[in-house]
Amino acid sequence: MEETINFTYKDGTHNAGNVTIYALSTCGHCKRALNFLDSNSVKYRFVYVDLLPVDVKNKLKEYLVQKSNMYVAFPFLVIDDTTFFTGFIEEEWRRMLKLEK
Repeated sequence: MEETINFTYKDGTHNAGNVTIYALSTCGHCKRALNFLDSNSVKYRFVYVDLLPVDVKNKLKEYLVQKSNMYVAFPFLVIDDTTFFTGFIEEEWRRMLKLEK
């Protein structure tokens, strides 16, 4: 599924594994999450789900629900295909991404 999506890749000095963010282009929480990653120099990739074709968007949401066994809300954080988190709570992201304060 993911191989059909054009992700935007961001380079950084902090490698927390394979970090993927599924976001919405109009979402304030998503923008704060992406800014948080950039300001902490985290290496990650992201895609704005709302800008994908409808059929791809629907398949992606189904894929994420099956893979994570969670309701999909945005931003949706995936680390190494094993850790999943919905929403942006800075303290949780900091912990999951192993970022020092």
